[in-house]
Amino acid sequence: MEPQEQGPALSAAVLSSMLGLNLPPLFGSQVFQLYRLQATLLRQRRAREMMERDRRRRLYLRRRRAFLLSSIAAILSFITSATNRHVWVRNRRSGQNFWATAELFDDDEWKVQFRVTRATFEYLVELIGPAIKRRRTNYRVPIEPRRRLAITLWWFARSGEYRSIADMFGVGIATVCMIVRQVTSAIVDRLYRRFVSLPSGERLDETIRAFKDRCYPQCAGAIGATHIPIAQPRDNPDHYLNKRGWHSVILQAVVDHSVCFTDVYAGWPGSTNSAAVLSSSDLYLKAEDRPDGYLFPREKSLLTDGVEIPVHLIGDASFPLKPWLMKGYTEGQQLSPEQRRFTFTLASARSVVDTAFMRLKGRWRCLLKKSDIDISMMPRVVAACCVLHNLCEQRGDGFLPEWSVEMAPTGTYLIQPETEAYEGDTYCTAEVIRQTIAYNLLTVLQY
Repeated sequence: MEPQEQGPALSAAVLSSMLGLNLPPLFGSQVFQLYRLQATLLRQRRAREMMERDRRRRLYLRRRRAFLLSSIAAILSFITSATNRHVWVRNRRSGQNFWATAELFDDDEWKVQFRVTRATFEYLVELIGPAIKRRRTNYRVPIEPRRRLAITLWWFARSGEYRSIADMFGVGIATVCMIVRQVTSAIVDRLYRRFVSLPSGERLDETIRAFKDRCYPQCAGAIGATHIPIAQPRDNPDHYLNKRGWHSVILQAVVDHSVCFTDVYAGWPGSTNSAAVLSSSDLYLKAEDRPDGYLFPREKSLLTDGVEIPVHLIGDASFPLKPWLMKGYTEGQQLSPEQRRFTFTLASARSVVDTAFMRLKGRWRCLLKKSDIDISMMPRVVAACCVLHNLCEQRGDGFLPEWSVEMAPTGTYLIQPETEAYEGDTYCTAEVIRQTIAYNLLTVLQY
């Protein structure tokens, strides 16, 4: 036998003698291999048990330390809640005094300062108060919903610097920015669908009758666009530069006979034309995706000289001509007397758009000059102002004449860009409808 083979054989013989077994050398070697395997398994099991015991000990120590830290934090929180820590709240006496003074304003002064009557203000608090109310903590008393709304309306009405508003209302500068965003979002999320919607049912019939009284038939609203000034954005500033040379976003809106907005679409860069903005709006998709191509119920259409005249919107020359969107004839064409009368009548009925934009910007001056709010927030600010405009109009909260004086632009900087006529119109069904209305205007008005 070789020397390396004598070791296992000798160990097997010794093991057999210790156990009192009389085994042949071959079986003795197998018993020894089995013994070595079991010994290895026992050592591995002991190692695992040691590791598990160490893990449980570390987990116990970690939980014990966490319990001690949480107990210390609870004790400190209890102690600080019973003391007045000036480090958490800065004393802002001037702002607190102004807000206390504002509470004593009469109705006229309240409306001058916040652009709404006190009754409308309280109604707004009732509508969005739960959404802008904040929970009381151990560190400070939260700002009440009424002051939050007052701060936001003040910013809408003047678009002042956050620092000046913070001093007036006794809050921090960052708090003003946060409150304006929160209240704006609450107005849009909670009130937009309630106060901004296309007319339907009895309201649609009332709208058609009102425009008929303005000598234009089958009209459910007028559509227009205006530019809202913004500060120069960081990303793609040239896209927001309009024809007048100042940065803006576009507000496209539909207005009814009562100078209320029934559809609002805002946020496109100022260099975009009206037709491109319209084609990307939900209003356009709603009309074009319908099989009949009508925006309003077809049963309200009129039949004149074999041509079906649907209920439609009216716009200026910058919009495309559609069966659901009529516009006047361009002055560059040789127009007949009937076409001139149609164009004049449509423009007169469409004047509600200019009135609505004038009141919107006159009341909420944040839409009249550049604001320091982030551009991504501007569409929601515009939508919130339109909601507040509708709420005031519906509640009879009148527009003061002096507000329109404030709308006069300084120099030529904020003058609106000129309207560019849309050149993509072709002879189609919409042209037939327009000709039928133009040459049978008096007949259609008699229905």
